[in-house]
Amino acid sequence: MNDIRKSAIVTGASRGIGHAIALRLAEDGFAIVVNYASNHQQADELVAEIRQRGGVAEAIRGDVADPDDMARLFEAARKAFGRVDVVVNSAGVMVNAPIKPDTLAVFDKTIAVNLRGAFNVLAQAAQYVEKGGRIIAVSTSVLGMAFPTYGPYVASKAGVEALVKITAAELRGREITVNAVAPGPVATELFFNGKSEAQVEHLRKLAPLERLGEPEDIARVVSFLCGPDGAWINSQVLRANGGYV
Repeated sequence: MNDIRKSAIVTGASRGIGHAIALRLAEDGFAIVVNYASNHQQADELVAEIRQRGGVAEAIRGDVADPDDMARLFEAARKAFGRVDVVVNSAGVMVNAPIKPDTLAVFDKTIAVNLRGAFNVLAQAAQYVEKGGRIIAVSTSVLGMAFPTYGPYVASKAGVEALVKITAAELRGREITVNAVAPGPVATELFFNGKSEAQVEHLRKLAPLERLGEPEDIARVVSFLCGPDGAWINSQVLRANGGYV
């Protein structure tokens, strides 16, 4: 597709924050690769929505934890659109579990998707993003808190933030920015899963703005980083949380 001027890969785009990011970047004029691991129907529905709005999009399956899948994803993106200008790694899992011997499987799965997955995506992005491009990883503002049962999730995202800063340093001289966006509590299926109404209400009130974030709040921050006004932001973690911490 030789008429594509800029394209973006959004991992975990079939729902939640990734879905909102893909829609916003499509509005900004990017051709979108909607990456998904298993939600084929939701990914196809998002592609249809982007196209209905006049945008360009393709759905491409791939598990971020699998390096071969990520290599195929980037190859397919370049074949579809001829270039990769932006990569947003939004894929992730959050399963709460205490730090105990019998929760090691939860830890392993969380690290595999959130941290190993980020490594795989950043590694491919470092090879294929065009000069002047943008790489963004989604982290979490929970890093600033010590909530019980968040150990596996926080550990994985702390690693993501470290990888972002090191990737930015390794891309010196290529005019590519690498940043993380760290949401606070956001009203998504991932957030609500397993929480009581009392827990949700408590988290809603923590930020001075006294509301949960919406996926579109995070998408606007990503849009800023991907646009011309975000060109001087590099190797940073933007905590988009309404003053949560």
